[in-house]
Amino acid sequence: MRQHDAEVPDATATYVFAVCRDPDPSSCAGLPGVTHEAPVRLLALDSFTAIVQTVRACDFTDEAWQSRLSDQRELERYARAHHDVVSAVAAACPTVPLPMATVYHADERVREALAKETDRFRAALKRIAHHAEWGVKVYAPPAATAATAATDDADRRTGRPVVPTDRGRPAAGAGLAYLERKRGAQRLRERSQEDALRTAETVDEQVGRLATASRRLRPHPQPSTDRRVQILNATYLVAERRSEELALLTRTLRERTGAEIELSGPWVPYSFVGEV
Repeated sequence: MRQHDAEVPDATATYVFAVCRDPDPSSCAGLPGVTHEAPVRLLALDSFTAIVQTVRACDFTDEAWQSRLSDQRELERYARAHHDVVSAVAAACPTVPLPMATVYHADERVREALAKETDRFRAALKRIAHHAEWGVKVYAPPAATAATAATDDADRRTGRPVVPTDRGRPAAGAGLAYLERKRGAQRLRERSQEDALRTAETVDEQVGRLATASRRLRPHPQPSTDRRVQILNATYLVAERRSEELALLTRTLRERTGAEIELSGPWVPYSFVGEV
């Protein structure tokens, strides 16, 4: 959907943040957007309103944008500016955010292109009206660590450590005891993994019943200093009237499963507006 017009040095283009219905003009007043050279404004479409800003076309050529992608600080600045505008408008009315750096040659091209997506916008706005996106992450203790700790504890309780003989070799039966401990640790790891999977399914099922829609995402890798294991990373579209019910359910699931559950939100429902 990104289109660029940089042949003319002073050419301008129209950056589109989102599409909504009946927005409050004051919701985007004073927002800097992605440039300080022009205000964020409303652009009337046939059935909806686009939230746009006039930008320099040369800032959004393929070459310019690829360069920006390699500059982490600059990329974060654009992402934050884009999100701030979308969030401000979404707080006032149902809003479909467009991908960052969605740019057209001019306002008229915006109208022409977005008119082709009318049915999709209508369906998305109906789906997300009076809803918000919530994230749920579930963590379980590392199974291997738990198994090792349990095995060591069993050795202490039984009082049967591996004791060397006078010649430095293990005492009779020590090798067999060691193998039994290893097998026990493996069985414990397997049970821990099975329990973690059941916990993840339980949380997803219970929260999914409350939500209007849900998406399971790939678990995030944890920093090396974080010994937690993420067993569920999901996002849910939840009606605003059920937000307190969601918080209560999360607390109940923490107590019932013993897992660490992180609830984040409410967010603009980026995950449930579909590709535009």
